[in-house]
Amino acid sequence: QLQLVESGGGLVQAGGSLRLSCAASGRTFSSYAMGWFRQAPGKEREFVAAINASGRRTVYADSVKGRFTISRDNAKNTVYLQMNSLKPEDTAVYYCAAGLRYGSGSNFQGEYSYWGQGTQVTASS
Repeated sequence: QLQLVESGGGLVQAGGSLRLSCAASGRTFSSYAMGWFRQAPGKEREFVAAINASGRRTVYADSVKGRFTISRDNAKNTVYLQMNSLKPEDTAVYYCAAGLRYGSGSNFQGEYSYWGQGTQVTASS
């Protein structure tokens, strides 16, 4: 069982940066792949990035590749999403999720067993 709590969201001007954190409670965090998803108003939730349990493999949505970086610190039970060069279209509620399988894509959401409550990110133009 994992509980996930996101933090670090906020309002930033386009071109700015934010770092999201997702703190997990539970002793088995290092066994889980972690993902970040986002949902904008009126849109379906979409995949952003994922990292495997060891942290050696990462994958990104094309829309954020080169701007966002996912990382994790298993000693701190935390996964991060560094977001640079933010665009207005990045505005959404961002969710972290944990699952036993590593993979990418919005269709992979069902593989994630645990979800955080979300944190709002707003990039103003």
